[in-house]
Amino acid sequence: MLTIGQLVAYSGVTIRAVRHYHQVGLLPEPERDASGYRTYTAPDVVRLVRIRTLAEAGVPLARVQDLLEAGEEEFAAAVADLDRRLRAQVRELQEHRRRIARLAAGDSLALPPAVVAYLDRLRSLGVPEAMVAGERDAWIVIAARWPEQMGSFMADKNAQLDDPRTVRLYRILGELIEHGLDEDRLVELADLMAQQMAEYVAGGGTGDVAAMSDDTVVDLLDAWADASHPMVERLRELLAERGWTGWIRIEPATPPAPGP
Repeated sequence: MLTIGQLVAYSGVTIRAVRHYHQVGLLPEPERDASGYRTYTAPDVVRLVRIRTLAEAGVPLARVQDLLEAGEEEFAAAVADLDRRLRAQVRELQEHRRRIARLAAGDSLALPPAVVAYLDRLRSLGVPEAMVAGERDAWIVIAARWPEQMGSFMADKNAQLDDPRTVRLYRILGELIEHGLDEDRLVELADLMAQQMAEYVAGGGTGDVAAMSDDTVVDLLDAWADASHPMVERLRELLAERGWTGWIRIEPATPPAPGP
């Protein structure tokens, strides 16, 4: 005969769990002996181990009772079903691990390789990390909305980076983010942006401007940019004075008249 202390030592459960199983009827509660103690037998150990194993496998206690009383075939079928569910959970956990690994990979989260390469190019050109992070977050939204356009977007952005003025533009933006607003620098930046956009449009360029056809998403990204730093709102005012509107999709404020 076993004391409750011996029972829990042999079965690997706690005294509290044994008492709970008594209360819910999973483990019959033995009578007390002449000394006032409850004593247990080997079959109690076996039953308790089975209860513990099923419970640890995620079987609800109400279902545990049914399985303990089931016949051999029914029990085998239930165990097979439990095994299938556990294997499904393992696959789900493996998928979670894969996603966590992507989180650890930084820019590669929710971004295609072409965008990651573009962001790395910005870093290599000396663009401050704060500016790169802002670009990354915007491209996550853009990639989700226009996945099929990402190849042309990145070709267009990389072509722009071939122009030293674009690199200078990024660096000035980064300096303004890191060191605060400077009106003279903002005016210089607005002049540079307006000049490049005028040349781009005059040369027949459309690129990402034409492809971003969802005004709701563009407006959302513009509002996000406005909220990210007061510099953006001021730059948009200066660009408007120069005949340009927008931020994510900068366009002529008034479409040019058709040619003869």
